[in-house]
Amino acid sequence: MTARLPLFPLGTVLFPGLVLPLHVFEPRYRELVRHLLGLPAGHAREFGVVAIQRGWEVSAEPAADPAAPAASAALTLHEVGCTAEVRQVTELPDGRYDLVTVGRRRFRVARVDPTAAPYLVADVEWLPEPPGQEDVADLLAPRVLAAFRQYLGLLGAGGAGEQAAGEQLPEGATVLSHLVAATAALTVADRQQLLAAPDTATRLRIELRLLARETALLRQVRAVPVPLSELAVPPSSN
Repeated sequence: MTARLPLFPLGTVLFPGLVLPLHVFEPRYRELVRHLLGLPAGHAREFGVVAIQRGWEVSAEPAADPAAPAASAALTLHEVGCTAEVRQVTELPDGRYDLVTVGRRRFRVARVDPTAAPYLVADVEWLPEPPGQEDVADLLAPRVLAAFRQYLGLLGAGGAGEQAAGEQLPEGATVLSHLVAATAALTVADRQQLLAAPDTATRLRIELRLLARETALLRQVRAVPVPLSELAVPPSSN
């Protein structure tokens, strides 16, 4: 059974339970926000966030990202996404919106309808957490938690990472799997693989491998890679 869902293509992967601030500026997605605000009270105001596989879609920016690339007609989306439920809306004087959203539930895109609305709309299949893997996930969770704390300690090198490693982290297997996937310094491809994992146990297994890889890299280089933009030298005026 499928459901109809408006889509936000973005250069990021959203996970259930994680907060995603968005700055909405393009007219067609402002219309989507107005549509959501016009829904009856008690109706979930949610849309689908799907990571872009190829191409660019100037639809919204994560609030921390000040720039977005130019739009392209060639847009390929990943198959699995996560709905974002709108929790807070701030309308700006020029008609743009600042949103605070929270990831809610995973879905698989069955068919995209580019003509149903000014924004993309898709028929989606929900991907609930399947039963039967709880015992395995509960056994894997402490191992992932320990590996994640170790990773955070190396990442911080005495700073924010070590502070985060000392904070209380969730012990629930599914919540932990989503938190690690969203906060570790992974590529979009890595995060997409974790979002598309069929169950929590599989996601935790993948995270053990990814955390081992990232921890080995950190120990080898003894430094956290910085974005190339931070290494760029400003052009000389001469």
